[in-house]
Amino acid sequence: MNGAQLHLMLNHLPVMGALFSLLLLGWGLIRRSTEIQKVALIAVLLTGLSSVPVYLTGGSAEEVVEHMAGVDEASLEEHESIGKFALWCGVGLAVAAAVALGVAMRNPGWLTLGAAVVWVANALVFGVMGYTAHLGGLIRHPEIKRGAAPPAVEGSKESHEE
Repeated sequence: MNGAQLHLMLNHLPVMGALFSLLLLGWGLIRRSTEIQKVALIAVLLTGLSSVPVYLTGGSAEEVVEHMAGVDEASLEEHESIGKFALWCGVGLAVAAAVALGVAMRNPGWLTLGAAVVWVANALVFGVMGYTAHLGGLIRHPEIKRGAAPPAVEGSKESHEE
């Protein structure tokens, strides 16, 4: 397994984890369930921490793809730049979830407020993670670039005009 494979395997964790934990935490808040809120805060903490290995594998992934045909250096640099921001957002989110859990252990009455604050932060971080993933996709997926032409359908008029 090379660096690009490892990065591609891991990069779904912060994006999908942020979505999952956002939904779970929202459900816990709606249901006013302290158990769900606590489990969701643990999921948020793990999601935030998952940004660390994703960022750390980014450099080795870049080494694999930077010299490939069709790879745009500007896309790599933009993804790397926002990736660093996403890393700090993920770590900050993990810290916020840990603080909310710690405060709730000392004073259970503060759990819902802490969970609500973390839910807002998680929503913002989900956006950052999603945008970071989008920029990463632009590196090797021309089909998602703005203005990309749809592929010719087999059997269409254009494919028979040879």
